[in-house]
Amino acid sequence: MPAPASDTVAAESAHRGSLVAIRGLTKHYVRGDQIIPVLVDINLDIDVGEFVALMGPSGSGKSTLLNLIAGIDKPSSGEIRVAGVDIAQLSEGDLAAWRATHVGFIFQFYNLMPVLTAFQNVELPLQLTTLSRRERRERVEHAMALVGLSDRVEHYPNELSGGQQQRVAIARALIADPTVIVADEPTGDLDRVTAEEILSLLDALNRELGKSIIMVTHDPKAAGKARRLIHLEKGVLVD
Repeated sequence: MPAPASDTVAAESAHRGSLVAIRGLTKHYVRGDQIIPVLVDINLDIDVGEFVALMGPSGSGKSTLLNLIAGIDKPSSGEIRVAGVDIAQLSEGDLAAWRATHVGFIFQFYNLMPVLTAFQNVELPLQLTTLSRRERRERVEHAMALVGLSDRVEHYPNELSGGQQQRVAIARALIADPTVIVADEPTGDLDRVTAEEILSLLDALNRELGKSIIMVTHDPKAAGKARRLIHLEKGVLVD
């Protein structure tokens, strides 16, 4: 029996090493009787293990593209395949389950729960899994060790510096061993020295652990840590 078309595409994608395959992607918003284009006919491939920086001026569509790849938003038309799955065709429930398994999020303002310790914030994505308490603890301890915060597991966010909070957020992004890490201006709220430390950590995660990272940034120095630069202008990819 021939393999289903979706399985064939997934196999071809895996063979090429593609993590993200985008074809004919458009995104627009409707405001009254106006259609406001954000992304226009995007075609893009990102390979497994790449560290990619998305750059462009404010309003260029870079954060929108990141959100589409992460399954936070849905396109107006076109196809987005991540690890062989056309996420644009998933229901909201299936998409939420897919995000929990495949995407690790790092945000500019950390998005930590202030009433939870660093340990509890990192553990949060595992609470709905079937892992035992011991297994969850082992994973959290490993992730906190990777970001250099083994001695801060019982601290609350307001007891940590901005750089330490971002390290906790990175540990949380790593905890479920996601297919891709998406980072939206991860150093935008940090001073230059701390930003460099966070970028060096992301660089190490990519080089040493092979983590696939897609990062939005407006900072050329941050983009310099990436292996590849993708530039957007008014919703269009620019060479």
